[in-house]
Amino acid sequence: MRIRTAAALVVLSLVAGAAHAGDWPQWRGPEQNGVSRDAGPPLRWTTNENVTWKLALPEWSGSTPIVLGDRIFLSVAEGEKLSLWGVSRKDGSVLWKKPLGTGNVKMRKQNMSSPSPVTDGKSVFALTGTGVVKGFDLEGNERWSRDLQAEYGPFGLNWGDASSPLLFEGSLYVQVLHGMKTDDPSYILRIDAATGKNVWKVERPSDAIQEAPDSYTTPAVVRLGKNTEIVITGGDCVTGHDPGTGRELWRANGLNPSKDPWYRIVASPVVSGDLVIAPTRVRPLLAVRAGGRGDVTKSHRVWSFDNGPDVPTPIVDGRHVYIVNDKGIVWCLDQATGKEVYGQQRLKPGTYSASPVLADGKIYTTSEEGLTSVIKAGSSFELLAENNLEDYTLSSPSVSEGQIFIRTAKHLYCIGSRK
Repeated sequence: MRIRTAAALVVLSLVAGAAHAGDWPQWRGPEQNGVSRDAGPPLRWTTNENVTWKLALPEWSGSTPIVLGDRIFLSVAEGEKLSLWGVSRKDGSVLWKKPLGTGNVKMRKQNMSSPSPVTDGKSVFALTGTGVVKGFDLEGNERWSRDLQAEYGPFGLNWGDASSPLLFEGSLYVQVLHGMKTDDPSYILRIDAATGKNVWKVERPSDAIQEAPDSYTTPAVVRLGKNTEIVITGGDCVTGHDPGTGRELWRANGLNPSKDPWYRIVASPVVSGDLVIAPTRVRPLLAVRAGGRGDVTKSHRVWSFDNGPDVPTPIVDGRHVYIVNDKGIVWCLDQATGKEVYGQQRLKPGTYSASPVLADGKIYTTSEEGLTSVIKAGSSFELLAENNLEDYTLSSPSVSEGQIFIRTAKHLYCIGSRK
């Protein structure tokens, strides 16, 4: 247990960088696994009770609020326009709005504001579904700008790009995995966060067909002693890449064993130690050991599970893997073996697209109907609370210094008191 705790603290310090440990600097939080080390986030709230403030928003988004000290950053869609907002944590007032371009379109649940911004504590970076990438200082002054579609050709995903960038050790890692509407190759970029220029660009091939090459996932980081790997899922496989060059180090196939042409991937990979938890379109959920070389499909496969999520990304706590599927059914697996600790525990019926988060021994999971269920983390299922904001919700919660930030279609809510 001491080893596991020490490892978690090392990961936290490496990933968070200049951001404070209590911040939520990117989509899956400071440890990139949906886990917050904060104590005492609120258990209960309504649209009025235990709400510190709420900020009116023009439109829904799947983008997560990013929290840095006294600032919150939001990617926002409004009509055809896309923008990045800087918001005061104190009272929810908008400090600045900066344009990210036009061309927003709605595609079922998706619009072009879906990718979440990221911050290193000194700057903030935003990516849109239209392929615009920009870097700003914390006051909203633009430092650099890119247009990936103008540089490399149109995105060919069936539902538009929604992958959030990964920020790691001074670089943004951006994946464009597509194929449904293009014959152009998929690729990965490493962009220097200070200048906006490429460190490298590599193609990421696959033999997936029709819609199956399309991936809406966000890259993850594996640290193996002094070495690191960037993990990418999509195109029927999971791959590990050298962050220095982008070179593919290993590949595990098996995310689409029946070669279904519609097996696009939405839920992102999650890392615990050297174990990569790789969701696909429900089945299978694969656990693969990182650090291999070449084809590791058989040699590094640890376990698989046939009741994974489609859209919500799982969370891990070092012992358990928690899965909330799109129908609000919860499983808890033993992380080492993939065996069920408990399974098929049903939350209140609804559709679940937001990814769950874990804080202070509690799992927070929000339905599209705006209901956040709070369940006890651990080896037994216990529903602790249900909190309804009564509004369409796609965005995953953020947790910071005892507060929870939940984005619905109409409002950003700050829930609880700051500690």
